[in-house]
Amino acid sequence: MAHPKHKTSKQRRNKRRTHYKAVAPTLAACSNCGTATKYHHVCPECGYYRGKLAVEKEVVA
Repeated sequence: MAHPKHKTSKQRRNKRRTHYKAVAPTLAACSNCGTATKYHHVCPECGYYRGKLAVEKEVVA
């Protein structure tokens, strides 16, 4: 294995991590109820995915 000859400073180490940018997830409108949901995810409000019921939601009385 390679062994470093010199200590890598904190500044040099942290420079490698500057290219990452946090990106907000892309949202789409649910085809059933219209709420904003993530792409390729079941709607948290109604439980539908691609126009079909995927998760049965309990009705709170």
